Amino acid sequence: MIFNSFSFLIFITVVFTLYWVVNNKSIAHQNLLIVVASYTFYGWWDWKFLSLIMFSTLVDFSIGILLLKKERRRKLLLATSIIINIGLLGFFKYFNFFIDSLINSVALLGYELNMTTLNIGLPIGISFYSFQTLSYTFDIYKRKIEPTRDFIAFAAFVSFFPQLVAGPIERASSLLPQFYQKKVFDLKKAVDGLRQILWGLFKKMVIADNCAEYVNLIFDSSNDFSGSTLLLGAFFFSFQIYGDFSGYSDIAIGSARLFGVDLNRNFAYPYFSRDIAEFWRRWHISLSTWFRDYLYIPLGGSRGTIINRVKNTFVIFLVSGLWHGANWTFVMWGLIHAVLFIPLLLGKKNRNHMDIVGGKRMAAPVGDVLRIISTFIIVSISWIFFRADSIGQAINIVDRIFSFSIVSIPDLQGYGDPIVTILLVVLLIGVEWIGKNKKHALENMENLMSRPTRWALYSILIFLIGMFMVSDETPFIYFQF
Repeated sequence: MIFNSFSFLIFITVVFTLYWVVNNKSIAHQNLLIVVASYTFYGWWDWKFLSLIMFSTLVDFSIGILLLKKERRRKLLLATSIIINIGLLGFFKYFNFFIDSLINSVALLGYELNMTTLNIGLPIGISFYSFQTLSYTFDIYKRKIEPTRDFIAFAAFVSFFPQLVAGPIERASSLLPQFYQKKVFDLKKAVDGLRQILWGLFKKMVIADNCAEYVNLIFDSSNDFSGSTLLLGAFFFSFQIYGDFSGYSDIAIGSARLFGVDLNRNFAYPYFSRDIAEFWRRWHISLSTWFRDYLYIPLGGSRGTIINRVKNTFVIFLVSGLWHGANWTFVMWGLIHAVLFIPLLLGKKNRNHMDIVGGKRMAAPVGDVLRIISTFIIVSISWIFFRADSIGQAINIVDRIFSFSIVSIPDLQGYGDPIVTILLVVLLIGVEWIGKNKKHALENMENLMSRPTRWALYSILIFLIGMFMVSDETPFIYFQF
């Protein structure tokens, strides 16, 4: 079941009613309901993979308790958690990738390796909940948190359905305590959650899905288009993946608020960034900070020699690229961002832009606007490697973009009207620019607009969702990661 479906609308309505009406007096019953609802939500995709979530939950719940009791075996217990979680993730996500890569590498040396790949499906969300349970074990090992003995609360933390499939990747220190607290329905929080859901649906169903039509056309037939059209396709993909993934995060965070649960922010207007370092502070925040805390800092972070800093930066970006998918295109995408990030790190300019551009003012300095535009173009070019089927195709597209055909007018005649999609993207940028100091674009609208104006805006968004939504329910891009 996906967020942009009628089945999810019915599902969340039923769960919401049971949560607040039937079980509103018992936190234990509410947590049990969350677990049952979450397993139902996940099992809607493929019930066979429920066993993996159950297994990960049991493993890290048990290891958490043992870490407190078995002082002499702490390293062994931590290693067990890492091997099991990364082992499962590696098997399902990367086994065939590494086998194919090995066969191709040996073939380059003139030998034939007789190995076969396995016909295994990727359990949806495994990259997210594996990292979530791992962070729990890491934090207990570092004595940052105490292990829980409430198995149902822990199971709710691992499987909480709004963020189960594609994040945000939550830390136990932030999310788990919320399942210990009795919830009291907060109308203001619920209304704000509904606003964020509405904005997330707009980003997914109006922006992302409509950009996707042109992205698929241009990338599937990249040899048929000019450099300017290919660049337009890269720009469309930039907004497709942003609308798709940040839209999911908005719906997830908004849905959680309906149940009195606060999830961490996952996007902070990344396309308003003035350099690559700021972009990574604002894009997929839960993953970036996970790698920072559990990989980059343990490796030494920015301490030590220049060589050490460069090495750690390359490791973090290459692993981040590989996390996104079993394809060398993702590794190349990570490498590109490492190359772009390192000069800022070495020049100690990676923390130059810590606040939102323009502050609380609506206007921004011309210099910042130019930096935003140049950063967006660089990010969009790098997205080509993320979207392309192969590194060869990505290089060919970039080569054609930087040819003389870049000065031509993009030509998509006969393929719909891209001007309408461009105008919708402009609407997205405008609304988010107005709300750039908020956690999401529609936050606290009652303080900014009169009631008639607010409802007019909501009505327009609902109308656009109904008007521009594609006929088929399209899954979110990050479900494949």
